[in-house]
Amino acid sequence: MAYHFIGIKGTGMAALACILHDQHKEVTGSDIEKYIFTQEGLEERNIPFTSFDEKNIHDGDTVIIGLAFDQSNVEVQAAFNNPNVKCYYYNEYLGVLLEDYTSVCVAGCHGKSTTTGLLSSVLQKHEETAFLIGDGHGFMPEDAKNFVLESCEFQRHFLAYHPDYAIITNIELDHIDYYKDINDYVSAYQSFVDQVKKKVVVYGDDPYLPHLHYKVPYVTYGYKEGNDYIAKNIRQGQFGMIFDCYHKDEFLCHIELNEVGDPFLQDALGTFALAYEMGCDVDEILEGLQEYKGIARRFVIEEVKDSVLIDDYAHHPTAIRYMIDSARKKYPDKKVVALYKPDRYSRLQYFLDDFAKSLNTADQVILCDFPKNAKREDETITVTIQDLLQRCPNGKLLDVDEPSAEILKTMCPAVFVFMSSKDIYLLKDMLKEKIEK
Repeated sequence: MAYHFIGIKGTGMAALACILHDQHKEVTGSDIEKYIFTQEGLEERNIPFTSFDEKNIHDGDTVIIGLAFDQSNVEVQAAFNNPNVKCYYYNEYLGVLLEDYTSVCVAGCHGKSTTTGLLSSVLQKHEETAFLIGDGHGFMPEDAKNFVLESCEFQRHFLAYHPDYAIITNIELDHIDYYKDINDYVSAYQSFVDQVKKKVVVYGDDPYLPHLHYKVPYVTYGYKEGNDYIAKNIRQGQFGMIFDCYHKDEFLCHIELNEVGDPFLQDALGTFALAYEMGCDVDEILEGLQEYKGIARRFVIEEVKDSVLIDDYAHHPTAIRYMIDSARKKYPDKKVVALYKPDRYSRLQYFLDDFAKSLNTADQVILCDFPKNAKREDETITVTIQDLLQRCPNGKLLDVDEPSAEILKTMCPAVFVFMSSKDIYLLKDMLKEKIEK
């Protein structure tokens, strides 16, 4: 009678497994044997997981299936073939679970994870709040009233959710292996906002979000006049960021945070807007923003001797450009080395020149090749890592291994920005060990 997760090390799957464990449910799981950072939360809760095996499926189980798996997986096949097993895909089960709480969905091409983390920190000051973040972390406190979750647009998966509130951080074309063009992409967000029950908060400076049709009240945030919530008198530097928050031309508060970068500022402002609309007072919001501890693989900084190692999930040209810019703001006197490992062939082929332009804003570019199990989506996808390397005049091709870490060490002192949705963080760990020695 367990809740069994097929692909339990997935970022959302691991977070959901932790949530069900916190609800005192019996949770088990299976996945590949390779270490993935998301398993740390599972191990902290002593949630058992093993390799894929059809014998892991038992009568009476509720089986939750990761979105990357189909019936070519032995456990998925066994689960669907067993009439005594309830089967849900990850987003389907979440859509059911949300109905028991005041739900807040966080969507957008960039900033979902950080905004979800910020909102969970802030709303917890007001009421008991559960959260699911796409960095593998999930938490369900006793007597939770609110549930904040990262909501991904990939293949329209977020349409399984009908939240009370939603915040959309931006719209920029991505997942081009699924979406035909920007109009198709925008249509997914239109369908998503059609399902929100109470209120939507959107980034008002976005070229698309203000033009969607909203069935429920919506409010905007941004830098430009005309937004409902505006950040003014902005300063950023090694100290972090400072700005004033206005609501409809009325000064609300002065905000000082340790983080840097325009993306974080936008996410913090959007968090303020949504929390204020949900009834939080200014002091609660400020306290929650200032106590935010960060999340896994999102601009995570380690200062090691005279160098800096930054780990981030960035895998889109815009996110890469933002990360390099944020590193320069934080460490203006240091050389910036940008390291990137691509994840999807279709994404690299479509945005090839944009990836190069973003990476070349660094002083040195280091590329790693695609994961060995990465597959070309169709016969039109011909791009290789060499195509990107040729567009980076100051670029080198390395691997995720000890010899590559030795080469990186010769570039010290520097700010190393490791960016990928894949395992580039392992190279960061190797470099850290060599610098410390």
